[in-house]
Amino acid sequence: MIDGAGKTTTIRILNGVLSATHGRATVLGLDPGADGPEVRARTGVLTETPSLDERLTARENLSFAAQLFGVPGRLVAARVDELLRRFELSERADDRTAGFSRGMKQRLALARAVVHDPELLFLDEPTAALDPVAARDVHELIRCYAGDDGRTVVLTTHNLVEAQRLCDRVVILRRGRSIAQGTTAELARQLSAAGRVEIDVGADDVDVALGSLRSLLDDAAVEVEGETLLVEGVGRHRLPELVSALTGAGVSVFRVMPGEPSLEDVYFALHAEDEA
Repeated sequence: MIDGAGKTTTIRILNGVLSATHGRATVLGLDPGADGPEVRARTGVLTETPSLDERLTARENLSFAAQLFGVPGRLVAARVDELLRRFELSERADDRTAGFSRGMKQRLALARAVVHDPELLFLDEPTAALDPVAARDVHELIRCYAGDDGRTVVLTTHNLVEAQRLCDRVVILRRGRSIAQGTTAELARQLSAAGRVEIDVGADDVDVALGSLRSLLDDAAVEVEGETLLVEGVGRHRLPELVSALTGAGVSVFRVMPGEPSLEDVYFALHAEDEA
């Protein structure tokens, strides 16, 4: 997930642009090394840099890409108009792309990546260097393509918040090696055994609650913020025991909120394990 982890190299291998040094991969049932042209004909790729021909208009860029990918000539104009509308570029369709903002260029590059209606879409750092508004627009387009169209999208990013928002499954790479994979919930559960819990108690019960928790949790850190006790390093399975102890000591418990580890928490925990 960090720079140099092997994200872009993996995409190039999966599209048959680079050869793997060992191991094997299949894409849509094909061997990218042996069947590269067929793989690339059925996939779309968006790189971090749009690489548009800025001498051409948006319409010309899409039309040229459609011809390269073998879209039948009679379908090109309609397909291009559809994508210009879908990616909100119709008003600038006949303007040269040299004058486009970075966000507009990225939307056009994404439209170009799907001009041939690929079965599989690879997005390599699609929101890198975009401002928040442009990044949000690209996120919505990804959700539309993967959700409404039901297509498979492979997204590489070092933005862990972005990955958690957009991805159903995650593979964490480090130095070209997968160190974890699964849904975000599955990865988060790896840390749930030692998570963070917030417990709200009565204003007059804070000192009693603090003493009760510290007597139970030798290895856990307990801090106080107003009427909330923050407990680090305790698993969900111990929450009934904690609540029972608090109420048994006469503490009024108003809220118990176990914190769910983020994908960022998971990554740093795995990174630390891998370094050990």
